Amino acid sequence: MPFEELKARQSVVWGTGPYENVSATIADLQDDLVARLEPSPGVRWLDSATGTGETAKRAARAGADVVGVDIAPALIETARRDAEEAGLQIQYDVGDAEALPYDEASFDVISSSCGVMFAPDHAAVARELARVCRPGGRVGLACWRPDSTLAEMFRIQADFQPAPPPPGAGSPFEWGREEHVTELLGGDFDLELQTLESPLVLPAAEEAWDLFYTSYGPTKTLADSLDEDRREEFRRQFVALHARYDDGSGVRMPRTYLLTLGTRR
Repeated sequence: MPFEELKARQSVVWGTGPYENVSATIADLQDDLVARLEPSPGVRWLDSATGTGETAKRAARAGADVVGVDIAPALIETARRDAEEAGLQIQYDVGDAEALPYDEASFDVISSSCGVMFAPDHAAVARELARVCRPGGRVGLACWRPDSTLAEMFRIQADFQPAPPPPGAGSPFEWGREEHVTELLGGDFDLELQTLESPLVLPAAEEAWDLFYTSYGPTKTLADSLDEDRREEFRRQFVALHARYDDGSGVRMPRTYLLTLGTRR
């Protein structure tokens, strides 16, 4: 399969920090996505690229029969621990969004909150979403737009990366572009697309660096790989981006995303 070396690195990188701290900053996005997909008892629900399972837990609290899958074992370990502590019955599996370990048409609902967008083979992800969703079932994806401040943050990171991604790896932010999503999913799903916003709210721009450097695997791994001067320049640019949205009372950085809702034909 393509991109295996990249995915092997991702499975480690995403688990290098307490990702749940970053996931907490998109609680509004997760709440909205789950509400639109209407979880209820008896609904068989898959949260793909679940991370630490925040979206999965929301669906489970509403009574859905939930499975969460992620490529990073450390994130799945956290998700299992948190679900147990919360008294929630959720099946969490280590697995690949490009090759899901589930039977055809085995889920009523499939969700992903800024998750499957980071798998490198977009076409494979789309095929798997269609394969495991039953006819009449629903898919709901929230993915950052290519013109969002999150994409700008990743462009800053790219300037410090030692090497580009392998040829053929799709930009994660293409999942935030209507034309791309329609090309990937429009043959199997009736789609509804909407641009929404989930702001990042913090007391100060420096706290954005503190949050992402300690808790967001890609940022932490990159920063730790740099020498002291390069790491300081990375930090400076990162803070400057977030400082643009500080009005003197704190940071409120707009983050636009594409909400994709689909019904399986």
